[in-house]
Amino acid sequence: MASHDTQGKTPGTTSGTTPGRALATTLGRTGIWTGALRTTDPADHGAIRDAAAEVDELGYGALWLGGSPAPDQAALLLEATSRTTVATGILSIWNHEAAYVAERHAALDAAHGGRFLLGLGVSHGHMVKQYARPYTAMREYLDGLDAAPTPVPASRRVLAALGPKMLGLSRDRAAGAHPYLVTPEFTAEAREILGAGPLLAPDLKVVLEPDLDRARATARGYLSFYLSMANYTNNLLRLGFSEDDFRDGGSDHLVSSVFALGDAEAIRRRVDEFLAAGADHLAVQVVTDDPLNDIPLAQWRTLAEALPLGHDG
Repeated sequence: MASHDTQGKTPGTTSGTTPGRALATTLGRTGIWTGALRTTDPADHGAIRDAAAEVDELGYGALWLGGSPAPDQAALLLEATSRTTVATGILSIWNHEAAYVAERHAALDAAHGGRFLLGLGVSHGHMVKQYARPYTAMREYLDGLDAAPTPVPASRRVLAALGPKMLGLSRDRAAGAHPYLVTPEFTAEAREILGAGPLLAPDLKVVLEPDLDRARATARGYLSFYLSMANYTNNLLRLGFSEDDFRDGGSDHLVSSVFALGDAEAIRRRVDEFLAAGADHLAVQVVTDDPLNDIPLAQWRTLAEALPLGHDG
């Protein structure tokens, strides 16, 4: 098994350069997070290839494939792109054996120029029958990735992390953290735990709609799903929100804290808040009234003009 230190370095890393810093440079400031490009239906492959190719052409540094994807569901996006990193956001450790994931990661990463980033997470208790001791389960899964015939290097994996212990594991056993449903305040706290070296790449949900009443309604329609999940609500309670903030799809205060709402300039200001708080990279998730099925190409194009991107931004 590879050795690890508390700075997230791996053997062979250049002195003074951590995997997280190298990955931050590769990913740039902004990527796209979407579940709409995850499919098992071959009839959808053409539209998905076209959308991924456009994300690549627009200059986004990463394309985060949401919805607990299998490794091979990233293959279609890797084939359609030439420079954008494709990441799982996130692969559930309960769904796939570590040795299998390591083998598929090695094959896909080698075939596509080192552009496949493995995002891992523990999912949620009500969604996983065998859910137990998530921190220990993640640590053991990382042991499995390290012990596989084709290991996944720490530099090629990030962890979905909300609590201090999982953030510490992201620092010590991965290139960094990919937290979901968080605020700038959380981002600053996470940076303190991670230190300067590891990558910090939060998700940021965006409703590109200048009518704020309509934007909040769209946001609440999506947020209500996550407010039934204890991992998220417990983290929000730690950040100072109350149970009252979780009612009716979320209070105005909660919605404005975990979403960016408004026109492209307002979205840019919100992105800048997260970057100023310590994020290296924002995985921007455009939320529409049907986010699981809409491929929001028009919004991605608009945001590409306003946001700091990856390769050129």
